[in-house]
Amino acid sequence: MTDAPARPQTASTPGGFGPGNFGVVEWFRPGEHERVEAVLAGLRRLGVTRLRTNLSWADWHRPDGPAWYDWLLPRLAREVEVLPCVTYTPPSLAVAPKPSAPPRRLRDYADFVDLLIDRHGRHFDWLQLWNEPNNLNDWDWQMDAGWQGFAEMVGAAAHWARRRGKRTVLAGMCPTDPAWLAAMGRRGVLAHIDAVALHAFPGTWESEWSGWPAVTAGVRAALDAQGHAPELWITEVGYSTWRHDQMAQMRVFLDALEAPVERVYWYGYQDLHPALPSQEGFHFDERHYHLGLVTAEGAPKLLHRLLAEGGVGRVRSLARAAAAARPAPEGGGYTLITGGAGFVGANIADALAADGERVVLFDNLSRPGVEDNLRWLDHRHGPRVRAEVADIRDRFAVQAAVAGARRVIHLAAQVAVTTSVADPRHDFDVNLAGTLNLLEALRARPAPPPLVFASTNKVYGALAHLPLTAEATRYAAADPRLGAQGVSEDQPIELHSPYGCSKGGADQYVLDYARIYGLPACVFRMSCLYGPRQFGTEDQGWVAHFLISALAGRAITIFGDGRQVRDILHIDDAVAAYRLALDNMAELRGRVFNIGGGPANAVSLLEVLEVIAGLTGRRPEVRFRDWRPGDQLYYVSDTGRFAAATGWRARVAAPEGIGRLHDWLTASGEVPPLTEASA
Repeated sequence: MTDAPARPQTASTPGGFGPGNFGVVEWFRPGEHERVEAVLAGLRRLGVTRLRTNLSWADWHRPDGPAWYDWLLPRLAREVEVLPCVTYTPPSLAVAPKPSAPPRRLRDYADFVDLLIDRHGRHFDWLQLWNEPNNLNDWDWQMDAGWQGFAEMVGAAAHWARRRGKRTVLAGMCPTDPAWLAAMGRRGVLAHIDAVALHAFPGTWESEWSGWPAVTAGVRAALDAQGHAPELWITEVGYSTWRHDQMAQMRVFLDALEAPVERVYWYGYQDLHPALPSQEGFHFDERHYHLGLVTAEGAPKLLHRLLAEGGVGRVRSLARAAAAARPAPEGGGYTLITGGAGFVGANIADALAADGERVVLFDNLSRPGVEDNLRWLDHRHGPRVRAEVADIRDRFAVQAAVAGARRVIHLAAQVAVTTSVADPRHDFDVNLAGTLNLLEALRARPAPPPLVFASTNKVYGALAHLPLTAEATRYAAADPRLGAQGVSEDQPIELHSPYGCSKGGADQYVLDYARIYGLPACVFRMSCLYGPRQFGTEDQGWVAHFLISALAGRAITIFGDGRQVRDILHIDDAVAAYRLALDNMAELRGRVFNIGGGPANAVSLLEVLEVIAGLTGRRPEVRFRDWRPGDQLYYVSDTGRFAAATGWRARVAAPEGIGRLHDWLTASGEVPPLTEASA
């Protein structure tokens, strides 16, 4: 007797995937209980209710195999509609000891399908029979001339599955091959099939891609010629971000959703962990390791973030904005700003475009909210500001962006100390290797354009040697000269944290390229910036973070006692500094400058909270936690060197600037939801 299915409904969820024809692929190895729970939690966040997963006949024959699937299938079915893909021959039953070999007795596969339905049929309605039989990794057709054995094996299993009340999905061709499908029809397989599956990875493995309409038209024609009309499904489509092109992943995703098919499964949810072998071997092909919506560590990629924020509509909105804002291939003579969609870059771009200059923003949009800056700039300036959605780690994209630039501001970075500690390799790849990509692209130009690089005061380390006195609301410099002038560029570098190391290394690379290769470049060691269009977090933009949290009525966490001092610099003054540096590069080449608010704008965290309390009319709730390693008790920039070279000075006083930020936040409604603030 056929078991009645018990599974969740697949109606669309608010902000989810609309018509409910979308699912995700994820393979699980026996024993990955925690990863199963993590993936299910991720699918809940996305509103995904369909999951295609591997049900390995070979793994079932392991000692722990039946127990694993006895746990896995009911667990998945409680939350998603499961599509099991029954594949991989147990080596002990195969004509050769490998899972891609045909079984010695072809009817064993149908017997296993029958057993599976007996044991777990209540957990699924559809069953996919094998995976990519025209791919040698999945079915060794060299051992099965003309797929005669495969047709007999799958045909019998499909016939029996239908008898047991299940609907069947055929394999999943890779590459899509109408001739192979016609052969299956001639051998009687299609008579028992309810859906035919297609697989494709445009831009990853399919270098010549005709598009889903053309691919599906060929398949429909082959089916029509055989007199069959099953549904068409895409049970694997994806894009590997191994070269950090997350925008391309987004475009492939949207193209698949527009395909003329009944159902689509995206491959996959999570990147393959680098410690594991892929199907072809251990790191034989790096593309296999980067096909997920999230990284192996679980960090969301751009597509995942947008889906979680607003579903497919959010993805389509950004895709339209990015397509409209791509620089023309013949364009040249623009200011290139890497990381340009962020707080600093957007403000610089606004100022330059307001003066009629052309600007290209090179940004991977990994920071939540920055795509709103693109829309804001497009509304204000139209084609004068264009975006290139790409990653600083992609040296080919960097080369293309640099090719037409007449000057460059390099802001792209991984900016969080905490993130650098959790993932130092990512921090290195973005901050140091990404900067090297840019420097090499500039060096390749016959006449390199000028470059201003945004470094950080963190390169000076904790500054624990500075003599300080503890006052009621702040630490004060015991040395009158330090208190009057601040920390100069003569302060030795002392790199703390992976973030400090990567930014300090990049800082030195820029200076050395100026010295050795003659690049017209200088370095800004930035202090704390604040102002409109800043989305503050605990590791960046703490003034905005405090103010947003106070306006939202959320608690603020301070690491330390709150008396630590920073010289905050309003964004208008920072924009002026970058513009002066570009205009005076002949004088500034090869030099480093501390850029901040200086002693006149030196404030402690506690003092900023007092200003915020006066602006909002209520005192924010504050929680204190232990100091973080390498935290500076006192940092104030000595900006005299840059002032002497350019005449620049900070003009916006701290209380005035915080007031301006408050007014902008309240007028614009830019108070994003937060759970807790910290600095």
